[in-house]
Amino acid sequence: MFLLWFERGVPPAMEGELEGGAAAVGPGAGPDPLDTIAKADGVIASSVLRYDAAIFDRAPRLKVIARTGIGTELIDIPEATRRGIAVCNAPDGPTISTAEHTIALMLAVAKRLKAAEGRLRRGEGNYFVAHDGLELDGRTLGLVGFGRIGRRVAVLGAALGMEVLAHDPYAAIDPDLAVESESLERLLAGSDVVSLHLPLTADNRGMIGAEAIAAMRPGAVLVNAARGGLVDHDALLDALERGHLGGAGLDTTDPEPLPPGHPLFERDDVVVTPHIAAATGAGKRRLYVTAIREALAVLEGRKPDHPVNPEVLGGTARDEAQEGA
Repeated sequence: MFLLWFERGVPPAMEGELEGGAAAVGPGAGPDPLDTIAKADGVIASSVLRYDAAIFDRAPRLKVIARTGIGTELIDIPEATRRGIAVCNAPDGPTISTAEHTIALMLAVAKRLKAAEGRLRRGEGNYFVAHDGLELDGRTLGLVGFGRIGRRVAVLGAALGMEVLAHDPYAAIDPDLAVESESLERLLAGSDVVSLHLPLTADNRGMIGAEAIAAMRPGAVLVNAARGGLVDHDALLDALERGHLGGAGLDTTDPEPLPPGHPLFERDDVVVTPHIAAATGAGKRRLYVTAIREALAVLEGRKPDHPVNPEVLGGTARDEAQEGA
């Protein structure tokens, strides 16, 4: 029987997914959460620990790391590959919930909900005259990145009556969707809402900095439910303080979580949530079910559906994974 180590512990509802093929163990309860990883054949990885040589040295039996999500920036893929450790992810798991949360952030900022609630709590009165929400029908939504989540956001945005632009040099724009492909420069300049849907890489860290924000339409809203490192938060704060941007909705930040008292928390035109866009009941289940099944597939010598480094898989499993990638 295989042993799976769960970074955040074993969700009770997931125990049945092991189906007798594996036993589960969570992080250690003492000062060293990794003290239970030594016997693990597989890891169900969340987004807290960085999996590098130091952790691999403590898990000599490790054969697979399965992410409960899409991003693998916290996993040293070359080192895992060198050691023959397969890495898989769950790219479909967060799509629906994260897309819905993106729209929720956009609406909360555009409708100035935080500011309106603040005036109500303070009993200021004259609420109708004081409020100035943004009607989104007929406005332009610009999507930077057009993968699974970006496509879902495009559908939801179009349902609100928005024109949708997308920029993604690596993904084709689905001709069945009412989405126009644009350069990043034209998208920033032409969008009332800019929403980010990119993985974080060394090349795009801080891509939404002072120059990109200056190129955005005055009064535009920025939404980021992708990765916090995509945005230069100092440049964002400066643009908000100057009134160049109309607001921001952030589910991901850098650092994450933001420390108490951070200036972004103090602004009525900013809504920050603690990287919980995918954390619905249905979303969590998809993430964990996929990750568990990916790990068991690798351990049992079968083809995983979502390998990140298929070159480490042996024989038929590797060939089938490469064909299906």
